[in-house]
Amino acid sequence: MAAHSATHRTPRLPRCPAASDTALPTAAATLPSPSRPQAPRPAELRRGLLEPRPPLPPRQRRFKAGTTGFMLALHVGAVAALLPRFWSLPAVLTLAVLYWVTVLGVTLGLHRLVAHRSFSAPRWLERLLVLMGTLACQSGPIEWVGLHRHHHLHSDQVNDHHDARRGLWWSHSAWMLHEIPALREVSRFTGDLRRDPFYRWLDRWFLLLQIPLGLTLYALGERLAVPGGGLALVLWGIPLRLVLVYHVTWLVNSATHAFGYRNFDSPDLSRNCWWVALLSFGEGWHNNHHAHPSSARHGLRWFELDITWAHIRVLRALGLARRLRLAPMPGSGR
Repeated sequence: MAAHSATHRTPRLPRCPAASDTALPTAAATLPSPSRPQAPRPAELRRGLLEPRPPLPPRQRRFKAGTTGFMLALHVGAVAALLPRFWSLPAVLTLAVLYWVTVLGVTLGLHRLVAHRSFSAPRWLERLLVLMGTLACQSGPIEWVGLHRHHHLHSDQVNDHHDARRGLWWSHSAWMLHEIPALREVSRFTGDLRRDPFYRWLDRWFLLLQIPLGLTLYALGERLAVPGGGLALVLWGIPLRLVLVYHVTWLVNSATHAFGYRNFDSPDLSRNCWWVALLSFGEGWHNNHHAHPSSARHGLRWFELDITWAHIRVLRALGLARRLRLAPMPGSGR
């Protein structure tokens, strides 16, 4: 936490342009204009970092019963999955494969492709990646993208729904257990998605995706006669997977606004955190991302491993990722 003060003593960090997209070499548009409200000036954002945080209003202090109960149930299921009777190699492989599918769906699909339009892809591929990301059960794609775009516009400000200035617990997960005003602004940021019936349907029924997945896992577990039967694969493939992916995603909101180093003097508390980057397939290079939000590549230095970017390179080689927007390497001038 002491690293926060070092930022203000290090003027050599390159400043980010107010609209960092202009620093990217590609001329493609990032977001349709209805989805991109007017951004505050960097000076306003820097002042906002220093403003004292008022107490939450009474309505926001109350826990949302449905969300809180859902999260508690998932964590109980995740603990149950770790009981010795449910351990097996097929269970571990189920978790590993579905973790890869889900995290990649969030990072590559919901985040870099849809939220920031850092590259373009065929419609069928975009929808497949969004389906993969929606398996994370982090709300529907419209709400997910809307809240993320809202966060970038107001990062670490009083109206940021996971404002890091309110503490690690709030920015990690407490914010989602309470009413947040940002939800009322989602429509301002998602005009491009709300016009698509596919996104509207998925945003409404995203929870139902766990049902066919659970039935498939149960049938597979029974067929393979794994220890614990079909229930073992269900527990490893749904609650345990979801809890792991939740906390990895939440670490991007919390840990990467508290721990690590900065390549850019962005007007927020974002930091590059290597261990979060490993868990989240490259999302932990968060200061790089906040400096250049429309860049398809988050790991900008040679040692900043970005697994999601490696997947994008494969898609580009196959002709499935085009019009890539890439931030320059720090200090390279290109």
